[in-house]
Amino acid sequence: MQDKALYAPVPPASTAMRGRCPRCGQGRLFKGFLDTAPACTACGLDYKFIDSGDGPAVFVILLIGFVVVGLALYVEVTWQPPLWLHALLWLPSTLILSLGLLRPLKGLMIGLQYQNKATEGRLVDGKADGGDAAP
Repeated sequence: MQDKALYAPVPPASTAMRGRCPRCGQGRLFKGFLDTAPACTACGLDYKFIDSGDGPAVFVILLIGFVVVGLALYVEVTWQPPLWLHALLWLPSTLILSLGLLRPLKGLMIGLQYQNKATEGRLVDGKADGGDAAP
């Protein structure tokens, strides 16, 4: 992906975390909650390069799991509440935190993908394409 368009420099990762185009910072990155738009409405950047895969979901699971399990253990050891209170505390907390972090983390992955010009790996003459590295 060679992007030769002239636009004011914006930090792609933080701009994409806010749901904006990583190139111009103006157009919308998402058309739904997690569905990416086909292209930027402001600068025309084609979003076909986007492939965040399961990365954002994995990071959310690991981060939220660490926080919620740590807090649940602390509450259990400190106050020893009944199980129904644990369920009342931690199930909604997990859902709200997960949904709140999923879109910004997907935007971060897309912004980093754009910033680092990440592309799908290819085989050239039976060898992995190393990009700009000399053979």
